[in-house]
Amino acid sequence: MNPHPTPLRIGNASGFYGDRFDALREMLTGGQLDVLTGDYLAELTMLILGRDRLKDPSAGYARTFLKQLEECLGLAHERGVRIVTNAGGLNPAGLADAVRKLADRLGISVRVAHVEGDDLVGLYPGSLAAHAYLGGFGIAACLGAGADVVVTGRVTDAALVTGPAVAHFGWGAGDHDRLAGAVVAGHVLECGTQATGGNYAFFTEHTAEKLRRPGFPLAEIHEDGSSVITKHPGTGGVVDVGTVTAQLLYETQGARYAGPDVTARLDTVRLSEDGPDRVRVEGVRGEAPPPTLKVGLNRLGGFRNEVTFVLTGLDIERKAALVQEQMDLAFDAAKSRPGELRWDLARTDHADASTEETASALLRLVVRDADQEVVGRALSAVAVELALASYPGFHVLTPPGKGAPYGVFDDVYVPHGAVDHVAVLHDGRRVAVAPAHDTLVLEDVPQPALPGPPPDGPTARAALGLVAGARSGDKGGNANVGVWARTDEAWRWLAHALTVERFRQLLPETEEFTVVRHVLPNLRALNFVVEGILGEGVAAQHRFDPQAKALGEWLRSRRLDIPEALL
Repeated sequence: MNPHPTPLRIGNASGFYGDRFDALREMLTGGQLDVLTGDYLAELTMLILGRDRLKDPSAGYARTFLKQLEECLGLAHERGVRIVTNAGGLNPAGLADAVRKLADRLGISVRVAHVEGDDLVGLYPGSLAAHAYLGGFGIAACLGAGADVVVTGRVTDAALVTGPAVAHFGWGAGDHDRLAGAVVAGHVLECGTQATGGNYAFFTEHTAEKLRRPGFPLAEIHEDGSSVITKHPGTGGVVDVGTVTAQLLYETQGARYAGPDVTARLDTVRLSEDGPDRVRVEGVRGEAPPPTLKVGLNRLGGFRNEVTFVLTGLDIERKAALVQEQMDLAFDAAKSRPGELRWDLARTDHADASTEETASALLRLVVRDADQEVVGRALSAVAVELALASYPGFHVLTPPGKGAPYGVFDDVYVPHGAVDHVAVLHDGRRVAVAPAHDTLVLEDVPQPALPGPPPDGPTARAALGLVAGARSGDKGGNANVGVWARTDEAWRWLAHALTVERFRQLLPETEEFTVVRHVLPNLRALNFVVEGILGEGVAAQHRFDPQAKALGEWLRSRRLDIPEALL
């Protein structure tokens, strides 16, 4: 152990590939930092980078990062801020080399290292990308050897924080509680402004001025693994227990948050206000990691296309039925029926509407097939030929195009030893990162006792969102919906009222899927996992909201009987 008297200040400047371009500069100039991270990867991003690499073998990394660095590398060097990013994507060595060339051109002396070993595409023929989620010890090795910039491929999002913390404090693989604390801090930071008020359920309680341009978050990490989540002074947004709770629940699937370095127990996290825009995170317990590493597989699933018919005025249901029957007949006649057809009618129309748009409903047809011709030209011909021969007022939002390839995401698991995790140091030396040996087969955490039931009293029919916040997201084909209360009284009611059965009733689209509820009393939260609702993952665009981003807001809009004392 090599304790430091001062905390490690780690900021984040990117939550996804395409995030705010100026964030890197804003974080470097806004206040003191030791390390600045950037998260550019997601399941869909890996598919996009895989397609880039098919066209150009030298591609496969997030080019936006390189453009940002061109403006900010000198600034980071002057301020002594180290940069750690997973922008290397499918080609971390290529991005590291590009950073070196950029530094030479700019006349800046920086030491660039990278982490590799996540690429397992050779083990999975037919996959476009196959990458293991590595932990933070490769990053730590690069930083420990003096790197100023560390580029990785597929690591866990939290590894961008655990790696620098390991290097700074000298933690070992057995420091489970400390590592788990850093994982929780990393999970809060990974999505950028979602920790500072972005996409926040109770946004109306904060002024528009604060939320118009939220600042990016940072964490002050202490040697014992505790942290304070905050942001640079004077930046927009809000950091409070609510915004941090929301992000903690995002894209998680239970009390155990498993990773390659440690399993963090989310049911042990304690949050408290530590001053304006400061939230203390402490009490996090850790366990050994599971014996396997997750591998994300991306492959091309075929081709998809869609067309949206606009139905206006009266007889909406009959108009929808007519065009569906006509399309079915036309597909049969043309002998070009796609392998999969999905119809969805969105009743966006209003009776006696004052505008044509608000008098209209949308009927959406999505088709998929292995043959691009079937979902492209064949679909266009069938749909367009109905223009003068269907329901009154026939028109579509846009004519169907050629059809586009769609991806399929699967996750599989391999032993730690199946991956050659290597830190390639700035001087070219290659350091093997030992696989985890102390592992634990994870079992379900026993459900904690529920709080006492709320007192009896009159109820009123009202929207759930008046008393509870929510945030939802995707993990492969699953969706999670985290729901939390902000007072003990509301928590007592929520824990008893929002059962799996009630959840299914409020969200009928979930009724055909397995729904699992996890109770997190420390956060006054329930986390629902809906298994399989997203089909084959976001790239397959299985449903209207393919990443389940708004599933929680739909839940909050639903009405049920709520105690009047809580309203």
